Amino acid sequence: MILYRCFAWNRRARPADADGALWFPRAYQGEGRHDNPDVYGCLYLADNPVSGVVEQLARFRGQRLVPGMLDRRRLPLAIAELELHHRESLVDLDDPAELVRRGLRPSEVATRRRDVTQPQALELYRSGKDAGLRWWSTYEALWANVTVFDRAARRLHVMDVRRLSVEDANVIEAAELLGVAA
Repeated sequence: MILYRCFAWNRRARPADADGALWFPRAYQGEGRHDNPDVYGCLYLADNPVSGVVEQLARFRGQRLVPGMLDRRRLPLAIAELELHHRESLVDLDDPAELVRRGLRPSEVATRRRDVTQPQALELYRSGKDAGLRWWSTYEALWANVTVFDRAARRLHVMDVRRLSVEDANVIEAAELLGVAA
């Protein structure tokens, strides 16, 4: 399964080192949808590169697209194309049967309330050996987002990493979707 990660990239870092494509940034986690950094680190991935860029640019809605929007912690944003082996090891929160099996409701999965989604993720993490969770994007329901737990790091392989620019087709599409003027 091919997934995409939009992240602050240090091109000199090895993939699993800080600011590399496979780095699980526990030190910066705690506010995210499925964060539980005291127990695990996670990567937030998407089934297409535009979805990952949308997540990074959403805070700039209504503004004009400028190169500085593509920097985090003085590092450029990049898109990594990653391969996750064993797709079946994801808990699919977009599957009604899976939600019923786990006693979850779609509204509880889709909420932006972290006091709801973080305990769900912790329970799912503790309930098995799954690589992570799959759920729909809150920006476009046809997009799938994936949270990969750090215990699945060996199942990830870097296919490609490239730095983003304001001329990148994925950035332009994400900006248009968000109403960020190019």
